[in-house]
Amino acid sequence: MVQKNRVILLHGLHHAPFIMRPLAKRLQAAGFETYRYGYRSMRDGIQTNSERLNKWLEQNHNPDQPIDLVGHSLGGLIIRDFVTQYPNWQIGRCVTLGTPHMGSICADYIWRLSPAIVGLSYIDALDGTVAPLPKHITLGVIAGSRPYGLGQLFLRYHNRKLRQKDSPLLDEYLVHDGTVYLKETKLDAATDHLILPVSHTGMLIDSKVAKQTLYFLQHGQFQRQ
Repeated sequence: MVQKNRVILLHGLHHAPFIMRPLAKRLQAAGFETYRYGYRSMRDGIQTNSERLNKWLEQNHNPDQPIDLVGHSLGGLIIRDFVTQYPNWQIGRCVTLGTPHMGSICADYIWRLSPAIVGLSYIDALDGTVAPLPKHITLGVIAGSRPYGLGQLFLRYHNRKLRQKDSPLLDEYLVHDGTVYLKETKLDAATDHLILPVSHTGMLIDSKVAKQTLYFLQHGQFQRQ
């Protein structure tokens, strides 16, 4: 039997490792060893969190064994920074869930109103200035299209502003998962991109998201009928 890579899961802003437990359990059922890595999403910036992930791996992981990385929202941006700053690790495949690769309009609003709510996660991360994805990284992006979440208040307001413009907009410019716009999840350097009818936090307990994450880790692409 072919040995599967160890999967490191990273949570998003304002969350903790336990939020990744349902997804981790489903990956474990498929034979993957998982670890839910925790970090300080507000008190530390993206580069500090990447550095600490690197140190944790140095202390707890055999560098000869490849790792897969799965990140939700801000966790996906830390993955991007990590694989850029620490190319010494053997990276198998990466999956991001609801990650605003192009920056977050919702975070922009919050940053202007009360910077403390997003903390240091905004700078070099949610502001859309993460380093480009290295060419050798195989990345699958899952985006949600169900607009449920605390961020929908800001995004509804933003959508009204967009509709007031003279030029008509395609629906994809208005679609979001309650926190992140669909258009913000798109990254040209990604290997594959998939849209599922899930909300920003709801995707973490959704069986279809888990199934597609698993499929990408196994095959390097999402499953399509």
